[in-house]
Amino acid sequence: MKKGKTLNRRDFIKLSSIASASLPIVLSGFPIFSQQKPKEYSFSNENDNVLVLIQLQGGNDGLNTIFDLNQYDNLQSVRSNIIISENELLNINSTTCFHPAMSGIKEIWEQEKLSVIQNVGYPNQNRSHFRSTDIWNSASEANQFISSGWIGRFFDINHSSFPENYPNDNNPHPFALTIGRVVSETCQGVNTNFSMAIEDTDNPGTALVSNTTSVPGNCYGEMLSFVNDTISQTNAYAEVISNASSTGNNLSTKYTGSDLSEKLKNVAKLIAGGLQTKIYVVQIGGFDNHDNQVVEGDTKTGKHAELLQELSDAMAAFQDDLKLLNIEDKVIGMTYSEFGRRIRSNGALGTDHGTAAPLFVFGSCAKNQILGDSPEIDTQVDDKEGVAMQYDFRSVYSTILTDWLGATKEESKTVLFEDFESIPIFKNGCSAALSTENVLLYNSEISLFPNPTSDYINIRFFGNNENTKITLYNSLGAVIKNIANTNFATTEHQLKIDVSNLPKGSYFVHYQTKGISKTKKLLKY
Repeated sequence: MKKGKTLNRRDFIKLSSIASASLPIVLSGFPIFSQQKPKEYSFSNENDNVLVLIQLQGGNDGLNTIFDLNQYDNLQSVRSNIIISENELLNINSTTCFHPAMSGIKEIWEQEKLSVIQNVGYPNQNRSHFRSTDIWNSASEANQFISSGWIGRFFDINHSSFPENYPNDNNPHPFALTIGRVVSETCQGVNTNFSMAIEDTDNPGTALVSNTTSVPGNCYGEMLSFVNDTISQTNAYAEVISNASSTGNNLSTKYTGSDLSEKLKNVAKLIAGGLQTKIYVVQIGGFDNHDNQVVEGDTKTGKHAELLQELSDAMAAFQDDLKLLNIEDKVIGMTYSEFGRRIRSNGALGTDHGTAAPLFVFGSCAKNQILGDSPEIDTQVDDKEGVAMQYDFRSVYSTILTDWLGATKEESKTVLFEDFESIPIFKNGCSAALSTENVLLYNSEISLFPNPTSDYINIRFFGNNENTKITLYNSLGAVIKNIANTNFATTEHQLKIDVSNLPKGSYFVHYQTKGISKTKKLLKY
């Protein structure tokens, strides 16, 4: 640093370890963690919507979560050692079933408050836990390394300057809360994390006392001043959290006392207590079940069943509580996991890292539906093959940003680095924008022929005068060829694609246009 240059707080954040690690501040024996300074969001009367993110850490096995009876026999042939008997599954319609441990989620479905989005992933799937989690949290491409999170960038749009004198009378509440020990990377902005982490909402206490001695007029004084401000702010946030916790209550008797159940119970109480926090993040771990995913001889039980029951029961209790508290119309929950599992089970009664998987969006404003096609199961499936992506997870994010959080399409494009098509998740009348309300209705089917093939395929589809992307993927989810990315007139089209140089095996053609996303399997021999 040049002599005489003043170090401001922004410089300090960039240069210090606080910029990359959580700063723990102990409040009467209870830690509150803040990553740099938390920011606040000024709520408008028009949109006080709340988003609750439930992260399923480890990679949830979607094929052991949701079952398509039309694919059951084929699934049984490739998962004979872990498949659950058909008569033990929970039917929710004529063809779709839930895992028998998911009675709570079935209850939400029967209340018409659940969107199941099939086959959610991203191109060039990375099967590393850490890297794939980074991709989901940052909303980056698989080959991009982005240090900010998608929620953080959204709030950076209107809160780009580092906040001074926060909290204040107009903005007294934390922007985001992670119920746990580590702040969520989804809320990392360009310069600061918008989240703080708490473990016990009933006992926030008081923080460390700030230094009241004279502050030297040099760079060290700037650092000390920043720490003093952080402590002061943390105390203030602790106070509003404590007030909301003591004011709020829980009315549901369905909470089970599990870790996730208690986390969501706390979220409901804080919302009911008037805390104006916009984003809540909770986690449940343990989904990396390479072995003993099920109990041999009783496949409806085991580690995965226990996790699904904890998730399902907690979601049902939370939704019941929101209804009884008369606040359910302002809260939407969403589950996500870094990847699904492979289609074939392994020899250890488990499943290995895969690709796409279903996610749940739930709440009174969620459109009750199964969105997307059931995964196509081939009895000759390769050992490494995962479920093909139908919906890019960033299309889900784009919809939440515009239709729930109130972002413009241009803001969504800024946050997600490109324009992702929204999908119909929310019911009419309770979203901020309903960007998908006027989706064009036309023949959305695509066909591939000949299939199997040895040298070429024809792709037949109907255009809609909207931009259409057609992409060829291999069985691992890697992009092999970008076939088309242009507008097609409102008529039938046919593209002939040479695949003669491709090795034999399974491939997938992904078709995406306004409001429509389809994936078709291709066999090359």
